[in-house]
Amino acid sequence: MMSMSVARPFLCAAACAVLTLTGVSVHAQVTVKEPWVRATVPSQKATGAFMQLTTTEPVRLVEVQSTAAKIVEVHEMRMEGDRMMMKAVDGLDVVPGRPLELKPGGYHVMLIDVVKPMTAGDKVPLTLVLEGKDKKRTQVQVSAEVRALNAKPAAAAHQH
Repeated sequence: MMSMSVARPFLCAAACAVLTLTGVSVHAQVTVKEPWVRATVPSQKATGAFMQLTTTEPVRLVEVQSTAAKIVEVHEMRMEGDRMMMKAVDGLDVVPGRPLELKPGGYHVMLIDVVKPMTAGDKVPLTLVLEGKDKKRTQVQVSAEVRALNAKPAAAAHQH
């Protein structure tokens, strides 16, 4: 049997360990594949960024930031009748086991008021802001390669 003078420090250490373990938050592992940005011509002020996101835990893409443009928004593009419509969305869910495709003609990142023309081969820094179920936000840094104006997603480029 432990004496009270030995037991107190032991109990305090055990209590602190439990408090520390319960305060730990499990963060999702988010993977970004094939990030790219469509090149611009000299007078063009907007372009799109595309990629595929996968995760181990449910998260929500709530924001994208970049020093390459004054405004960065997550957009949805869809057909309404014979018109293509595009609008900003407040976020996109990334579900485990179901990759989120940000691609031309669908959900994508819109870079508006680009700081300078983007030429094939350039790198564009993007910061993805993700929110977990617990509302805690994390950031993922991405370097997206600029591809030619007529570039297609990597998967489409490999299909014959």
